Amino acid sequence: MHADAGKRQVMTIDDEPPDIAVATDLVDAASHARGFAYVPYSRFAMGAAVRTAGGRTFPGALVENVSLGLAMCAERIALFSAAVAGERPTELALVSRRTAGELTWPCGACLQVALELAGSELIVHVGDLDGARSSRLSELLPFGPKTVLSGG
Repeated sequence: MHADAGKRQVMTIDDEPPDIAVATDLVDAASHARGFAYVPYSRFAMGAAVRTAGGRTFPGALVENVSLGLAMCAERIALFSAAVAGERPTELALVSRRTAGELTWPCGACLQVALELAGSELIVHVGDLDGARSSRLSELLPFGPKTVLSGG
């Protein structure tokens, strides 16, 4: 763990020296998007941001619904926005409060969508005001199904 340019501490998923630098600008964009979350039921505000191969950034925020199955995670909103703009994501950042004292990582559904739209080399950053971590999607979903991008 080492200090980043901002206030966040940078760690890899295994708390070893990072081989993937945390994209603090993308984490900051996700933090900004978090302010637009619509979370009247859980109050668990989440923001996301995707950076694409073309250098564009797409924000997303958790949007809940009284019918909880109709809620949409921040990550999927950002990923879908990039897809409909014809862009391929290369990095994804997620910002929320911690879960059980740990940084919150994308859920399985979001990882599945990320695998389909971005491929296993997508870099995923998670953070809050106290720290940030990064990993490749292939580490978070090592046995994910074959997709168009992975040659399946």
